[in-house]
Amino acid sequence: MLIGAHVSTSGGLDKAIERGTALGCESIQIFNQSPRMWRPTKYGPDDFVAFKEAMADSPLEAVVIHAVYLINCASKDKELRKKSQASLTHALRIGDEIDAAGVVLHPGAQVKEPLGPSMKRAGKTIAAALKDSDRCHLLLEQTAGHKGLLGRDFDQTAELIELAGSGKRLGLCLDSCHLFVQGYDITDEEHLSAVVDEADAKVGLDRLQCLHVNDAAAPLGSCRDRHANLGKGEMGKQGLAAFLSEPRFEGLPATLETPGPIKKGPDRKEVQAAKRLRKAGLKRRG
Repeated sequence: MLIGAHVSTSGGLDKAIERGTALGCESIQIFNQSPRMWRPTKYGPDDFVAFKEAMADSPLEAVVIHAVYLINCASKDKELRKKSQASLTHALRIGDEIDAAGVVLHPGAQVKEPLGPSMKRAGKTIAAALKDSDRCHLLLEQTAGHKGLLGRDFDQTAELIELAGSGKRLGLCLDSCHLFVQGYDITDEEHLSAVVDEADAKVGLDRLQCLHVNDAAAPLGSCRDRHANLGKGEMGKQGLAAFLSEPRFEGLPATLETPGPIKKGPDRKEVQAAKRLRKAGLKRRG
């Protein structure tokens, strides 16, 4: 497992490498542009060369891009859907250039529209973005289960993949907090294993290519997306140790998106805590 954190690209793409290295990361996650603005960052060949050189000289083994929060591939609003497709395509093209492990996407929301047509619109928009990019994978993130959000469970994720064409570039990102607040009790090895079995049966573990590691600040089944620092939330140290030591998660980028000590994201201590929890989980598994 490649434990890492979400880091800033302020000052240039290659600066993210420095920040990840300073935190003791084995992988990093970045935004390809400001997450709350439509305007894309205009990276060029020099930026990509600098990033690749910095990556090659670092201990980091993977980079994941998170698409911007404004995207709603399911929207009935044609202009919003057009912007969403353009933004997602841009993220995938950046991923192509920096050899990213994938672009993580929140697939969208119904916004008081019927589920079926919303799912179809999302699938069509995702397929179009994949067609307009080269090779970077698109990873659908399991959402926290709030009513109206797509990707609420493995059945919806599997259907979205089918509606988007079922291509090999379509993948899955699992978030420990999201699974927990959806109602999956993943706080011990046995229950977690059953959830992974379900993901395999309905989506396929060959599509699982990224993890988000967060404790939950809201109760089991609450459907509230509230991240907590590791060991400080409802999942606790035992639950996170189980998640971080799951054998079928080996080799995957595992990104911390926790608030951190001053609510500016995870720090080095938080990354080290994740590594300790992983070791504890592996020891408990024998």
